[in-house]
Amino acid sequence: MDNQTKFEKMQTNILHSIERNIPRVGTRNPEIGYGAPDFNWRYPNVYYWTDSFWTGQLWLAYSLTGEEKFKNSARMRNEHFERVLGTPTWIDHDMGFLFSLTAVADYKLTGCKEARQRGLRAAEALRNRFNWNGEYLPAWNAEAGNPGHAEVVQGKIIIDCMQNLGLLLWAYQETCVESFKQVAMQQAETSLKYLIRDDFSTYHSFDFDPRTNKPVGGKTMQGYADESCWSRGQAWAIHGYAQLAETTGDLRYADISAKLMDWVVEHITEDYVPVWDYLLPEGETPFKDTSAGAVTASGLFMLADVYKKADNGQQAEKYQALAEKMLLALHENHDLTEYEHAQGLLSGGASHVRRTNSPETKFYSDGMLPYGDYYYFEAVMRAQGHTNFFWKK
Repeated sequence: MDNQTKFEKMQTNILHSIERNIPRVGTRNPEIGYGAPDFNWRYPNVYYWTDSFWTGQLWLAYSLTGEEKFKNSARMRNEHFERVLGTPTWIDHDMGFLFSLTAVADYKLTGCKEARQRGLRAAEALRNRFNWNGEYLPAWNAEAGNPGHAEVVQGKIIIDCMQNLGLLLWAYQETCVESFKQVAMQQAETSLKYLIRDDFSTYHSFDFDPRTNKPVGGKTMQGYADESCWSRGQAWAIHGYAQLAETTGDLRYADISAKLMDWVVEHITEDYVPVWDYLLPEGETPFKDTSAGAVTASGLFMLADVYKKADNGQQAEKYQALAEKMLLALHENHDLTEYEHAQGLLSGGASHVRRTNSPETKFYSDGMLPYGDYYYFEAVMRAQGHTNFFWKK
């Protein structure tokens, strides 16, 4: 079976999995999933940054099929996302994740004006977090009743934010308000300067002194150590800079994404499914993180398309081949779509390995992740030539 036939079958299986899981999920938003033998979702009590990824899969399914059941199920969550916008303590740098895959998706696919307004309100909330003196977007909010926490987070950026910049660039296209674009591009440059190392590995986070905005140093929250390389963080960077290249037409960002991937090639295991940190020392359990693989594969398909449009066939072929290799590795080793009882698409997701300290929290190192599922679906679509996604302006 050739690769394109495989990708077509993978897409069909994904659509069937999503369809049969709509009544299982209902109006809830998956947070994290248990691994074998259960393969079912756990849901947040009220709100979590992952709330959009199941909805994003529903909109991808609708974009392929035009079937109302996918659209209707996605829109059943509109009230929840209105509540997010109305709750100041929930508004942080994840507005791009939350509203690109919900409001922007709805508007792009259906022309819904209410969805457009919701997306623009989210973009305004994200833009308004920007520290214009320090030229960065703080990632998280200070916890109520924890004064020491404010000093920790008010000067912290994280590599994940690269995926939130698409919302700002979409808002710029819709409104021509220059500040949306300014914030997105400056955050990309700040991330390049402080989160990407000279060898093109990445820090998960970087701290600035919140009083002076002077740089302090690179840190990690979910990787093995400050100077290691958390694989999903590397994936966010690969996808994020490829996305910037696609959106802006600036091939400098494509070359950054390519160098980030070239570093991965030198450090990934032979099966091409990333472990949770690329620089684990001997003796540490090499848990896989299929979400890192899915994000990376999707970014590589996009990067290949950028180079193809720039008439750089050699680079396009190189990264297309890598993308297909990573995507097929995920499918061959971790695909759940043919398991009737599985509520997700991929096994082997590592959310936060350092939290894994009891059988009850095993899903942190070997479970299902809704963002891994979303990017897996996106990658399968990109593998077949689809290019118009919700991140794109």
